[in-house]
Amino acid sequence: MLLNSLSAFYAEKIENADGDTVGYVYGEVWTEYAQNALASVFLWIAIALAVLLVGIGIAVRFRKPDTLKRYAAVATAFAAGFAATVIVAMLALGFYEMSEKGYVFDLVLYPSVALGAVVLLGAAACYLSSLFSKKAFKITAIAAASAAGAAFTALMVCLGVYYASGDAETNNGAIITLSENVALYLCAAGLIAVILFLAFFFGKKYKSGFDSKSVSYAAVCIAMSFALSYLKLWKMPQGGSVTFASLLPLMIYAYMFGAKKGVFAGLIYGTLQAIQEPFLIHPAQFLLDYPVAFSAIGLAGLFGNFKKLEKLPQIQFALGAVVASVLRFASHVLSGVFAFSEYSTLDNVWIYSMGYNAFVFADIVIVIAVGALAFSSPTLVKQARRFQPKTKADQERKPDEESV
Repeated sequence: MLLNSLSAFYAEKIENADGDTVGYVYGEVWTEYAQNALASVFLWIAIALAVLLVGIGIAVRFRKPDTLKRYAAVATAFAAGFAATVIVAMLALGFYEMSEKGYVFDLVLYPSVALGAVVLLGAAACYLSSLFSKKAFKITAIAAASAAGAAFTALMVCLGVYYASGDAETNNGAIITLSENVALYLCAAGLIAVILFLAFFFGKKYKSGFDSKSVSYAAVCIAMSFALSYLKLWKMPQGGSVTFASLLPLMIYAYMFGAKKGVFAGLIYGTLQAIQEPFLIHPAQFLLDYPVAFSAIGLAGLFGNFKKLEKLPQIQFALGAVVASVLRFASHVLSGVFAFSEYSTLDNVWIYSMGYNAFVFADIVIVIAVGALAFSSPTLVKQARRFQPKTKADQERKPDEESV
């Protein structure tokens, strides 16, 4: 019976007058079931893996502390491998589902996949080149950044063509008025300005350029966050979800390397999120719901170098996470008001949008709770602060004092 149901997914096609496949009679039998089932399996595996790795880490810390650094590298590699497995499996099922239901827009999908591939291969190339020399890394980094920029520009052009065709609003059952159109662009520009100001003002002490370590950590943290974003505890009907602390790796990266690099990593992550849940209606709506909203997550590193809270890393992390989440919430709310007003079930679209997007705070409560536990580890805090700018007092501190 199960085999027949699965084979029906391929056999029972719905075709239009030209003979093109536009859907399947049993479209939900295979892909949606597989996505939900596999996401549940991955969720429990992730929980078990986290408990196992942390438990072993604690044992190593007390029994053989001199090998803790080596174990951390092995554990990170193991977690990264699991993350890659989740991403490949869930993305493949997501593309199959979009294809089944006729949601695949070749003009947008393939440039998005190309951008993801370019970013991934570029990060790998940068890491490999760093093993040879700084000059090789610099040349590779420039080439990788140029390729990623070209791929991102191509994606934006394709999105512009898709939006201009009118298919975006038609496919989503939305009508955006002239005033809403102007408001969307103004809101996107305003939030971008606020995020950039905060990132550069609070991150001015950090190195502005990327090196091999910051690129490598960014790639791993983005991959882990993206993989965890598939492990949904609660999914909203028009996009958005409460996840298993999916933003934690991205926020830890921002804490380590500062808000400027954190915002850049969030930008890449937000673009990847558009591939995972492509609710595309308007160019500015795309910016607000994806690149802008998740760039704000990079602001979690705002207080990482705040010396008055040096002895309270949990508070440093929590404060940055709250600021980041408030701006992410604002970005989603503005998108909801001016792009998704047709979906409102209330007369007051502002109340509806704020209520709908309140899931952001449920998501961040989980992240802060898990992050507070993580930052209770002196070893993690010490490793995270290795990449933060040193004050004059830090530079004059003796080695034995640093190890205390």
